[in-house]
Amino acid sequence: MFNREPPTATTGLILTGGGARAAYQVGVLKGIASILPRTVYNPFPVICGTSAGAINALTLAGRAGPLRLRTRKMEAIWANLRAEQVYRTDALGVIKNTLKVALSLFNSGYGVGQPVSLLDNTPLREMLTRLIRFDHLQAAIDAGDLKAVALMAMSYESGKSIAFFQADSTVKPWQRARRHGLRSELGVEHLMASAAIPSLFPAVKIDGRFYGDGALRQHKPISPALHLGADRLLIIGVGNPPVVELPNPDEIHSPSVAKIVGHMLNSAFLDSMESDLETMRTINQLVAAIPERQRREHNISHLRAIETLAITPSADIDAIAERHIHELPRSIRAFLSVTGATGRGGGTSATSYLLFEPNFCRALIALGERDALAKRSSIEDFFRIASSGE
Repeated sequence: MFNREPPTATTGLILTGGGARAAYQVGVLKGIASILPRTVYNPFPVICGTSAGAINALTLAGRAGPLRLRTRKMEAIWANLRAEQVYRTDALGVIKNTLKVALSLFNSGYGVGQPVSLLDNTPLREMLTRLIRFDHLQAAIDAGDLKAVALMAMSYESGKSIAFFQADSTVKPWQRARRHGLRSELGVEHLMASAAIPSLFPAVKIDGRFYGDGALRQHKPISPALHLGADRLLIIGVGNPPVVELPNPDEIHSPSVAKIVGHMLNSAFLDSMESDLETMRTINQLVAAIPERQRREHNISHLRAIETLAITPSADIDAIAERHIHELPRSIRAFLSVTGATGRGGGTSATSYLLFEPNFCRALIALGERDALAKRSSIEDFFRIASSGE
């Protein structure tokens, strides 16, 4: 049995972006659900998500029932997901959008109709409309099961990172340097905007303005959860474990387009969270070292220590992706091979963002669950759980 000592602080869940790599988050949540008591409904009063992490955030928040049931439903979705359910994979659709992008290079962007992109993600819109229960969000907030949920997007007009949030009346909009919290009734447009990976998926218009993937210009990914009232944070990332890179004397070719794009995507989706976590840990050390009286004297009394637990992949997701590239539809493989994204060009990192196929997603779910169970003691400490066996 587990004896749960309810924490007085408000726990926030932060789910980073990463395309198909976000299947890892489902595995981590499944592992956490198996550690927590069966009766726990939602241990995360504040939930924030970016890009594919935003989809997971609303899938989790937009359902009723115990956490274990919610994570099982999320697993069922991801474990059976196929690329054709996210973007058009037929040869005609791929060629059509590629030509649109090529032609768009020769105009100013005015009067060209719909936003252009390499891939048509209309299937994703149809799937999200069918699966996400947007009406449950406000019901959960009114019932006290949820305090706030937020999705990150970037405004192409202002360049600001926008947190579209739906929350109880205690949460107020905020304005910071290039960061804005905007109260909204969340819907499929917000999800599509948050997941609009630049150049791959089209920008989305909300209230007359175009928005793109939330990872763009998101220099402080932890900040929205704190503005929404979280006092402690559980963060699930999707980056590769750190490695010591040694010179490779056999690497004589210049980097492929896909390899360059992969590093750009990793910079947008992964690096900002790692940097923000480093800053938070430094602030926590500073707060612990300075007595409260001195903090008041130096006008830094607003600084506070934030308890965090970060769970990230213990295995190289790029290496896992390389083993599953063959599962992608032939038209997509052909398109990716031209850019060097299918192995030899070193661009598997870029491919991993698009690898919405069952075996790859299942491998990431299994990895996420293993990583969560490996951190059982840390998770029990974080949720103030005393375990005496179940």
